[in-house]
Amino acid sequence: MAWNIDGLTATHGTEHFVTCAGDLVRRTQTSLKKLAREESAQGTTEYAILVGVLVVIAIIAIVAFRDKVSELWQAISSGINSL
Repeated sequence: MAWNIDGLTATHGTEHFVTCAGDLVRRTQTSLKKLAREESAQGTTEYAILVGVLVVIAIIAIVAFRDKVSELWQAISSGINSL
């Protein structure tokens, strides 16, 4: 039994061809949806790691420059109170 395929239509065994093509399309869609979810989760994880690193850097900067930060807060506070 030979297949003679012209574009998306088969001249022999068309029903079997259409069924197989439909299954292939469904499996491909399912695989693409799974891939999209995995990449979305990966992107979310990367953002969470980035935010964590930025928080650590901010904490280190505040501890290292504690006196300057305290002076800055005092200046801001007195500026706001004078309004």
